[in-house]
Amino acid sequence: MKLGEVERLRGELSEFVADVFGSLPRRDQRRWGECYLRGLMLDGRRKSIQPMAERLPDGNMQALQQFVNQSPWEWTPVRRRIAQRLCEAVQPEVWVVDDVSFPKCGTASVGVARQYCGALGKRANCQVAVSVHAATDTASCPLEWELFLPREWAADDKRRRAARVPDGIGYVSKTRLALGLLDRLATWLPTVPVIVADAGYGRSVSFPLALEERGWSYVMAVDPKEIARPAAAEPYQPAYGGLGPPTLPRYREPPRPLPQLIDADTRLKEVVWREGSKGTMTSRFAVLEVRPSGKEATRTAQEHAGGRSRWDGVLPVRTLLIEQPHTAAEPTRYWMTNLPATTPTADLVRWAKMRWRIEHDYRELKHGLGLDHFEGRTWRGWHHHVTLVTTAQAFLTLQRLAPKADIPG
Repeated sequence: MKLGEVERLRGELSEFVADVFGSLPRRDQRRWGECYLRGLMLDGRRKSIQPMAERLPDGNMQALQQFVNQSPWEWTPVRRRIAQRLCEAVQPEVWVVDDVSFPKCGTASVGVARQYCGALGKRANCQVAVSVHAATDTASCPLEWELFLPREWAADDKRRRAARVPDGIGYVSKTRLALGLLDRLATWLPTVPVIVADAGYGRSVSFPLALEERGWSYVMAVDPKEIARPAAAEPYQPAYGGLGPPTLPRYREPPRPLPQLIDADTRLKEVVWREGSKGTMTSRFAVLEVRPSGKEATRTAQEHAGGRSRWDGVLPVRTLLIEQPHTAAEPTRYWMTNLPATTPTADLVRWAKMRWRIEHDYRELKHGLGLDHFEGRTWRGWHHHVTLVTTAQAFLTLQRLAPKADIPG
């Protein structure tokens, strides 16, 4: 945005800051918070502190540096208020779970390690954060974040002290971080919508099971190599031979990869899920009931029953959504959900496909608002910067949703 455009929004921005930064105890903190937000929204190649301070009429590099990196304000109440404001305005159909990477040159910034970097499509030096976004087909915004701390950081006291990582923070898998974010959001907001995630989360059996135990619905992408049995498959009890422990129930037919569960009787249905920039988004889909049957699924079912000896051998039924475009000779994508197969296919498709909205978020967050431009190295500084970028994006989203708004993006 141009300086004049930002200045015209000063009144609305001040009201927004007074609300979402109401937990900050000092007036000067709220002042520099608003200043930082204007710097993020203002046009400029870099959104790090020095160039933003130089572009702003009231910019002060030292004050902004202190506010972001040293000031001890709590970011959780700010994010909670943003989540409440956004969900009230957006009325999200789904929460999208994802992770995002930030390539880094050095190794001193908190959480930096050589790991898979989605931004580069390969292993590289980077930070990785897990996020949860509220989304509909027309609006979206991140609600909560957590920085992933690799194992090599967890036990390195020297690096932890330098980056000021709190004592209680250690290595936690991305799926457990995501579950923690969802638990937190569930205490902030009145309802939990359908949860959507890519195959990185869908391949974990424990993650969707944890969602089910909390009573939440999900639609998750899965790898076609996952194995399952038809829903009609039933275990049988082999005869006891008289020696050794009792035989356990088992299925007669072996599990098959997901593509092999599709036969001539599988009906593909044309579904339109939204209008895209190049026209109507449409493809063919089928819905099947299946019993996921991988080793982890079997072990989880046994544990859920109270142990292997107490398990009746019955694997739970889940709904499989399959996409096969007109131009494809075989299916191209698969999603697993705990929603019943009677759920309208158009709803399942819309929720599964709604993950595209977070790509819009990341473009605005990174290219427009400088999400990955932070040059500090500390745990607190990273969380402060991410919170401020989220605040700027939330403000712009609310402005776009307001009647007669004229906000770029």
